[in-house]
Amino acid sequence: MNNVYDQAHKLARAIKTSEEYKTYIENKRKVYADKNNKRMVEDFKKKALEIQMEKMSGKEISQEEMEKINKLEEVLMLNPSINEFLKAELRFSQLVQDISKIIGDAIDIEKD
Repeated sequence: MNNVYDQAHKLARAIKTSEEYKTYIENKRKVYADKNNKRMVEDFKKKALEIQMEKMSGKEISQEEMEKINKLEEVLMLNPSINEFLKAELRFSQLVQDISKIIGDAIDIEKD
């Protein structure tokens, strides 16, 4: 059993040394060093999460709300450091999702 934990720690170290993780952390540090950029990113993420939660609860999202969040995203993407951060975050998130899928597939989590 201890071997499983050893492998989990090895995977954690591999993730932390991955280019995706390093790039994400570096870009996050740059964006969050600027109070305005940090506030804009956090506000955007909060609004996006609220919309996602509403969708998951079955609530219909108005076209106006969707346009508003899309416009906000467009504005954020005009800021080069925020743009790079969000791209790096997406790449790192994809890495974590891929790893989760590999583990899930290997142990047949979703096959029941």
